[in-house]
Amino acid sequence: TRTSSDLYVLSLPLLSGHDVLAMAAFIGGLSAATAMVIVESVALSIMISNDLVIPLFVRRLLKTTTSENEDWSALILNVRRAAIFIMLFVAFLYYRESTNSARLSSIGLMSFAAIAQFAPALIGGLIWRGANGRGAALGMVAGIVVWSYTLLLPSLAASDTGIVVHGLFGFEALRPQALFGTVAEPLNHGVLWSLSVNTLFFVLGSLSRASVPLERIQASIFVPREASPMPSLRRFRTTVTVNDLKDTIARYLGVERTERSFQSFEKSNGASLHGNEQASMDVIRFSEQLLASAVGSSSARLILSLLLRRNDREAKDAFRLLDDATEALQHNRDLLQIALDQMEQGITVFDRDFRLICWNRQYRALFDLPDEMGQVGVSLDRILRHLAERGDIPADQRVAMLNRLTSFVSPWQMELKTSGRILELRSNPMPDGGIVATYADISGRVEQDLALKRANETLEQRVKNRTVELTRVNEELAQAQMLAEEANLGKTRFLAAAGHDILQPLNAARLYCSSLIEKAGKGPAGKAAINIESSLESVETILGAVLDISRLDAGAMKPDDTAFSLDGLLRQIGNDFQPLAAEKKLSLTIMPSSLSVTTDRNLLRRLIQNLVSNAIKYTRRGRILVGVRRRGELAEIQVIDTGIGIAADKLNTVFHEFTRLDEGAREAEGLGLGLSIVDRIARVLRLELQIFSSPSKGTRFSVVLPVAAVQEPRREIEAKAPVRTAASLAGLRVLCIDNDARILDGMRLLLEGWGCSVDTFAGSRDLEGSGMRRPDIVLADYHLDGETGLDAIAKLRAIHGHDMPAVLVTADRSSEVRASAGRLDVPVINKPLKPAVLRSMMARVRPLASAAE
Repeated sequence: TRTSSDLYVLSLPLLSGHDVLAMAAFIGGLSAATAMVIVESVALSIMISNDLVIPLFVRRLLKTTTSENEDWSALILNVRRAAIFIMLFVAFLYYRESTNSARLSSIGLMSFAAIAQFAPALIGGLIWRGANGRGAALGMVAGIVVWSYTLLLPSLAASDTGIVVHGLFGFEALRPQALFGTVAEPLNHGVLWSLSVNTLFFVLGSLSRASVPLERIQASIFVPREASPMPSLRRFRTTVTVNDLKDTIARYLGVERTERSFQSFEKSNGASLHGNEQASMDVIRFSEQLLASAVGSSSARLILSLLLRRNDREAKDAFRLLDDATEALQHNRDLLQIALDQMEQGITVFDRDFRLICWNRQYRALFDLPDEMGQVGVSLDRILRHLAERGDIPADQRVAMLNRLTSFVSPWQMELKTSGRILELRSNPMPDGGIVATYADISGRVEQDLALKRANETLEQRVKNRTVELTRVNEELAQAQMLAEEANLGKTRFLAAAGHDILQPLNAARLYCSSLIEKAGKGPAGKAAINIESSLESVETILGAVLDISRLDAGAMKPDDTAFSLDGLLRQIGNDFQPLAAEKKLSLTIMPSSLSVTTDRNLLRRLIQNLVSNAIKYTRRGRILVGVRRRGELAEIQVIDTGIGIAADKLNTVFHEFTRLDEGAREAEGLGLGLSIVDRIARVLRLELQIFSSPSKGTRFSVVLPVAAVQEPRREIEAKAPVRTAASLAGLRVLCIDNDARILDGMRLLLEGWGCSVDTFAGSRDLEGSGMRRPDIVLADYHLDGETGLDAIAKLRAIHGHDMPAVLVTADRSSEVRASAGRLDVPVINKPLKPAVLRSMMARVRPLASAAE
């Protein structure tokens, strides 16, 4: 079998059966490899710190702000540790990602090719003074990129990878191992292309800009401008002292190690070194060796050469360095001048003799000074005199302004008369006795302050005027509100009176019609009477709905919140609507509930009645479900049907007055007021009303209201007593009280048709002295002439006993009337009178009348 050449040392003993020898070879190879990794890691970390990192810090030696006692030994140690960790981590990543098919020798050659990328910059810097840092950086970066593409990438990727076989983006000319059709060994190919590109970018980068002074100094160390004369045999002399050497070396080795090393040098040479004496050649050589042990020989030579040349330069080098320094200073001055010119404030600097030495462009613009006033050496007095001659400042104020500038008081203002500009001046002393002054244009701010002052002066008067105007508007608003409330109350009273006046004849018509139906029987006249009664019921429904809406809008209905059980209310509604649902063959289900709520019971009952009535009216087949869900501290009453449903875009319009959808109009008759009343009742009770519907699938109405703090027990609802027949009322003595003769006549006809004995009176005054017996029941209207029906009932009860049954028959639907009747234990029937309701109530009274006899 084929064996890798890297494994020959292990393969030969194994093939010969010498396993122990193979094991020894393996252990030896592992030890050697481990030692190589350790030695190379340490060596490379020292190279990185000495040749890459330390030179960056060496530049700080030339700065006067550098601390003399600064210790860099810990920094150097940390840099080397970090370098070791990074190199080992990168090597491990390469091992994990490589194909592991390359031999060790090929990996080494590839590494040499990478190291070769330093050659163009290294050699070029030694022979070419025009080389600079930009060219070196560009060349090495470009060379490493080409090396990575031509050598590193093929070693990591499989041989059949698309980029290796067909090139980058499928371009054959960009194949990593055959760039632009070059045919050569992979190693030769990669080295050739990487070094060529490296050299090209090195030259182009160096030519792209001139060398900076530091680069020229560094180049002069290796490439002199002209051949230097042969060195003379004179003794080497320098102005560098022993303390200078110790301070420099201590930055890299630490103070303690440096002192210890110099003490050892003194003992070995038998000489005592004094800190201020000039360093001899032996001391300098020893210092170089000591420094090289920490930062390397190249960095050590660079550090000491800079230290020695700082004081021992030849005249030509000194002039050259002076030119470079002058160039740097000029650059910094130009940069500072540009920065000053960009400031909004004017700036001037005067020397101790008050002569101008520095200024910016904004200073001349603010004072509008000519060119001759913007020159070095112009005196402050001359500038002030020019301003006085031009009329910007009073002539007698020159000395005062000069004193204020030199007294460094708090900021002060001056006005330039010709331009009207107002400036704020600040002055501060200079260390050498001069003055630095700044000038800011505050004209806009001063104008704002003046405007604010003028506004404050007139503010009190404006506040007084506004107060008077506001008082007048409030009075008008209060008067308008009072008129609106009076109009609203007037409208409510008018509607109540109009409703009473309209319902009175309507009630009489209902009574006559009911009497006619009973007398006519099932003949043609009876059918006509039934049709008339149906029309009267429609008129009654319309008038009742309109009156309810007007009372709700006028705020006449005030909720009377009480805590009650929902179960009794819902079951009562179910009993009321069960016959109507059965007539349409619909299933009406009332779910029992244990919850109690706090709201107005009567208004809530009307709200749910309207929803259930609507559900029965617009449901063809299926069922209606009424139930309650608890939502935390809230109860949600739901009325769900399987009716025709409502389209999503019509959900809001169904609550408008007299609005009926086309589908609903075809399904059942109606006025379009039911849901409008529901919406208004919900707003009066401050309840949340929700609607969810889907056409042809049904509708769900939800009413959300608060749960009562104390839950009331459920109560069973007694079934309604069956309506008695007319025969059951025979002989019942009935007393009717109404101020409308037509209603009394209609009541007489209706009640006598039921077999009752009827007495009619217009008021309680007609009863005085009549000597009539105690009636079995009293039917009284509320609005009488000069009194109310409740007053008449109270008088009758005072005569015949407080247990005498009575019913209040009225067109007034207000809660006040019901409350007054409730206090006297008098039930209320609203006009127009429904004969069935009246007969049912009278039938329940009959047993009481029999017992009284």
